[in-house]
Amino acid sequence: MAVNSPTHLAPPPLPSLPRSSFAFVSRIFLRPASPSTFPWRTLVSLRAQPPNTDGYGSKQPLGLENSEPSFRSTGSPSSSSVIDFLTLCHRLKTTKRKGWINHGINGPESIADHMYRMALMSLIAGDLPGVNRERCIKIALVHDIAEAIVGDITPSDGVPKEEKSRRESAALHEMCQLLGGGMRAKEIKELWAEYENNSSLEANLVKDFDKVELILQAFEYEIEHGKVLDEFFHSTAGKFQTEVGKSWAAEVLTRRNSRLTNSHN
Repeated sequence: MAVNSPTHLAPPPLPSLPRSSFAFVSRIFLRPASPSTFPWRTLVSLRAQPPNTDGYGSKQPLGLENSEPSFRSTGSPSSSSVIDFLTLCHRLKTTKRKGWINHGINGPESIADHMYRMALMSLIAGDLPGVNRERCIKIALVHDIAEAIVGDITPSDGVPKEEKSRRESAALHEMCQLLGGGMRAKEIKELWAEYENNSSLEANLVKDFDKVELILQAFEYEIEHGKVLDEFFHSTAGKFQTEVGKSWAAEVLTRRNSRLTNSHN
C-alpha cells in the first residue's frame, strides 16, 4: 500500500503447511545466504540501496533473467503441487493490508480481498480498444501473489522499490517452483512481470484499478470507522493512467467530497 506510517508490524505467522511447502519457505527465510546457493539473498538480508529521485530504487524494468534454470514448458502441475501452492496462497486470505492496520482500522481487508475486488473491476469494465479484459482479470489475481511469502511491504517499511521488486520476484519464483513449473507457472510469472513493469495496456488499466480499489476502500473505512483518511487520496492523486481509472476515481472523490460537505453542515 502506497502510504507512509511510522508503525511497523511483523507479518502474521505462517499457517501449517505441507512438508514440501515448508521446506521451500525455510530455504528462503532460515538457511544462510550465499551467492552460490541462494541467488536472491535480499530476501533474508535487506541490502541498503540509494533511493532514486522519487524516493525509491531504480526504475529499470524488472525481469526474471536472474532466476534459476527455467521450468519445463509443458505438462500440468500434479495434484500434490496444486494443493501445496494453494495452501501457501492461504496466507493471502489471512494477511491483512498493513496500511489499514497502521491507521488503526480494526478487522481490515486482506491481500486477497483487495485482489478479488480488483478482479471484479476488470470483469465489469466496459470493452476498451486493444484491451484484453480476460488478461486484466488474470493480472489482478496475481499482481500481489508474492506477498504470500514477503508480506505486505509498504513505504513505511523503508524498503526501496527496487528491493521490494527483487524480493517479490524471488518469492514468485519459489511459488512457481512449488507449483511444479510448466505452462501455468510461466503464465503467472509473465503476468506478474507485465504488471510490475507496467508494460501493456492491460497493466496500465489494472494499475489504475489498484488505486481505485485503494481509495474506494479508504472511503468505505471513513464511513464505517468515522475516520478521515486523506493520506490515501493524496498518495494516488494525479497518478491514474487511463480514462476508466480517472472516471471511476472521480466518482469516488465526488461521493467523498459530498459526504464531507454534508458532515460539516
